[in-house]
Amino acid sequence: MKKNFTLLVILLSISYPFMVYWGLQQVEAKWILPLVLIILSLRWFSKKQESERKLVIFSVLSLFAVIIFTDQQTGLKFYPVVMNAGFFILFASSLFTNESLVEKLARIKEPDLSQSAIRYTRKVTLAWSVFFIINGTIACLTALFATDEIWMLYNGLIAYVLMGMLATGEWLIRLRVRKA
Repeated sequence: MKKNFTLLVILLSISYPFMVYWGLQQVEAKWILPLVLIILSLRWFSKKQESERKLVIFSVLSLFAVIIFTDQQTGLKFYPVVMNAGFFILFASSLFTNESLVEKLARIKEPDLSQSAIRYTRKVTLAWSVFFIINGTIACLTALFATDEIWMLYNGLIAYVLMGMLATGEWLIRLRVRKA
């Protein structure tokens, strides 16, 4: 049951740009805002760790701030910006602790990491931090200045392709590093 719930949350989050784009073509933004709250609430309930729950609270507060200072349509389009900012904070802040976020994740599968593996996980954490800053900046620019179609194309497809490319590239590098 928990896996089905998590899958639902992931699917809703991934399809968010498409739902917003379609919704903005059909109704006013104020009628789509509850969708954002539902998705964020589901994300909050699906998270076990306090840091992940804080990320969701940060997202909700940030979106409300954007809506208050801009308009509802821009607020809806800022969800990807806020999520990237939250992930950046999560990854980058871990660089100032003993264990980076990627190291924590790696230790789940392999508890005894070598010093070179720890250095590698820090570099991967840094790479993801840079990715989230760049991706969030582009998401912000598309929300503020691009057409709804360009916003949906970038945030609903291109950003996920880039994420997949980074994850695949990191995996391939990790395989090569492990062999060395």
